Amino acid sequence: MSYLSQKTVKNNVSFGGVALHSGLDVNICIKPAGPNFGIVFKRVDLKNNNLVYPNFMNVTNTSLNTTIENEYGIKVSTIEHLMGALFGLGIDNALIEIDNEEVPILDGSAKNFIEKIISAGIQISDAPIKIIKINNKIEFSDGERFISIQPSTLSLDIDFQLKYNNKIISNQKNKVKVYEDDLTDIYNSRTFCLFEDIELIKKNGLAKGGSLDNAIVVKDNEVLNPEGLRNSKEFVNHKILDCIGDLYTSGYRILASVTCSQGGHYLTNQLLRKVFEEKDNFSIIEIKEKNLPHTLINRNLLRSIA
Repeated sequence: MSYLSQKTVKNNVSFGGVALHSGLDVNICIKPAGPNFGIVFKRVDLKNNNLVYPNFMNVTNTSLNTTIENEYGIKVSTIEHLMGALFGLGIDNALIEIDNEEVPILDGSAKNFIEKIISAGIQISDAPIKIIKINNKIEFSDGERFISIQPSTLSLDIDFQLKYNNKIISNQKNKVKVYEDDLTDIYNSRTFCLFEDIELIKKNGLAKGGSLDNAIVVKDNEVLNPEGLRNSKEFVNHKILDCIGDLYTSGYRILASVTCSQGGHYLTNQLLRKVFEEKDNFSIIEIKEKNLPHTLINRNLLRSIA
């Protein structure tokens, strides 16, 4: 079977844990799905109108997470780390059953999602994959923050920069080739916040489930987590993880070069909306060749799956 073919999970994959913002205990189960099913969330705590599609047009909130919502007002929030894991593992089709509104935060990264999905196994079908090819350069800015996407022949490159006044975070920058590089550091990088922002975040009704077990907290020149950082660029690497997850709300993997400074969920979503406004900006390609250029395969992940 070919890596050009659509993939799903081989067995059910279950997770349980606290939701970062609601603080509630949540359970999810990723179930196998057939070719061309796509990624679909199902709110099993509700009986009617409970399917929610992770499409950029269904994103209704981008404040500290990505929230999707269907036409009946049914929501699923904080989907970005799970979507990033599915993108990285090449999972095209899955039914994700969830018994509350928010995906559990687990350790604040995609690490647990990746490990458990690989352990459960990946099923490869005979149906060819589809890929979005970006044809034109598109930009979106919000004050000093900006994001752009432009054509790339055979890869997805993400060049991301952070600019913080805090000395620990500072001006971190990293660039990755998503289909070529070892993305272990990206998927292992946790969400983070400044200590001085926590009170305001909680006043806004968010981060009720936040702790040092699922987020990096930086106070002045110190990381409060006893174990410290997992990698030297963990802050910007987490932003790249978020970006990958949000890009997957396009429906398929993408061939493009993305550059972002001080961005986040809002900028990525606005960029996708702008791209898909005009049909000339993109092409959807069905890959039927017998051999896939190596740049379309994350070789390290595939080795770990084999």
